[in-house]
Amino acid sequence: MNGSVRLRVLRRLAEAVLLLLVVGTIVFFLEHLVPGDPARAILGGASAHPSPQALAAVRHEYGFDRPLLAQYGSFLAGLLRLDFGESYTLKQSVLSAIGGQLGSTLALTLTALGIAWVLSVVSTLAGAGRNGWWARIGAGVEVIAAALPQFWLGVVLLLVFAVRLHWLPVIGTGATGLVLPAFTLGIPLAGFLGQVTRDEFDAKLKQPFVLSARARGMSEAGVRARHVLRHAALPGITLSGWGLGALISGAVIAEVVFARQGIGQLLVTAVNSQDLPLVIGITFVVALVYVVANLLTDLAYVAVDPRLRTTIGASKA
Repeated sequence: MNGSVRLRVLRRLAEAVLLLLVVGTIVFFLEHLVPGDPARAILGGASAHPSPQALAAVRHEYGFDRPLLAQYGSFLAGLLRLDFGESYTLKQSVLSAIGGQLGSTLALTLTALGIAWVLSVVSTLAGAGRNGWWARIGAGVEVIAAALPQFWLGVVLLLVFAVRLHWLPVIGTGATGLVLPAFTLGIPLAGFLGQVTRDEFDAKLKQPFVLSARARGMSEAGVRARHVLRHAALPGITLSGWGLGALISGAVIAEVVFARQGIGQLLVTAVNSQDLPLVIGITFVVALVYVVANLLTDLAYVAVDPRLRTTIGASKA
């Protein structure tokens, strides 16, 4: 890693730290604006009837009786140590609660991202830069896929492939239980990736390096797959950073529809029970994944197009 790329990474890391602090602060104050008493939630929720003494004891134990700015100061101190405290409802540390569910959600989102890229590359190689009905169908399918609501798509896939055809389980673990949720998240993202990759692919087909490759006797399939696709993938790589963050958010929908364990289900439970530390911890982790994804996207962008290293170095000079 040369100095210009290292400087780019350090700048991104500094921006990431600031972004995470802002995200944590916003969630902290938003949660305190939500109606309800967290002390009552800790003691059993709306159906419970704790005594005033019990409520007062819980408020004192968790610091709810302190001024809001004092609570915020303690929150920031814990945030800098990556200590989000203890979940009100699960009675365990927030990090351990999230750690027990994060692997399932990451497996789902990474699989969905892989599916999205496979579908978009196949669509691009098959239809981009060609004339006729096949190209028009491919472009139309991408637009429709990008517009599909994930909740609706998940229900349709569940009804068709699990309930009617019995090809896949309604609720399952392992590889078979991952297929339908991953396609639910991956198909709409494939539509977005396919559109930006197709547009760039059409533009790169007119570049001189394409004529040069054809003049050397390379087949049309080789030109499209080895040369044009590499350059056309750059906007899609940039979009993947946003896409991974969107997939993490969409995992809430997929995990609810398919009754799948993960931080999405955990977040729904935490919000319903007003579990402030758990809500903040999950939101912070999701933001962290999003930041890391964008950082990796920057590095992948430079790896795919080495000319950017020279550009970065020139701008530094």
